[in-house]
Amino acid sequence: MIEIGVVGAHLSGMALNRELLAEGGVLRRAVATEPCYRLFALAGGPPRRPGLLRVAPGAGSAIATEVWALPADGFGRFVAGIPAPLGIGTLRLADGSTPKGFLVEPEGLHGAEDITRFGGWRAFIASLTTA
Repeated sequence: MIEIGVVGAHLSGMALNRELLAEGGVLRRAVATEPCYRLFALAGGPPRRPGLLRVAPGAGSAIATEVWALPADGFGRFVAGIPAPLGIGTLRLADGSTPKGFLVEPEGLHGAEDITRFGGWRAFIASLTTA
C-alpha cells in the first residue's frame, strides 16, 4: 500500500472521494501538515478544487489533511488521472510522516483565492454555505 495525502475534493465525504474508494483506498489517519503550506481555492470547476503550495518556513500554516493508502496498481491509475496544475509531491506532516500528496504548480494559482486562514478545505466549503 502506498500512502497519499489529500486536502480537498478527495477528503472523506467530498465530491471526488469515490475515486480513492474505487481504487481500493483505505483511510489511514487525519493529520495536519507542518506549518509550511498555503492553501488556495483554484479557479474553475466544478468540482471546486484546492491547491496546496509549500512555502518558506514562517510563511505558511498547518492544513488539515487525510492520509489514504492505495494498492500500488490503484495508486498508479489514480495518479495518472490527476489534471494540471495539480501534481504529486512529498508532503511534510505534523506527525513526522512524509507521504506522497497533492501539490499545485505555481502557474495554477492565477485567479486562485488564498484560503489558508480556514486551516483546511472543509472549513472553507462550510464558510460558503454560511456566507
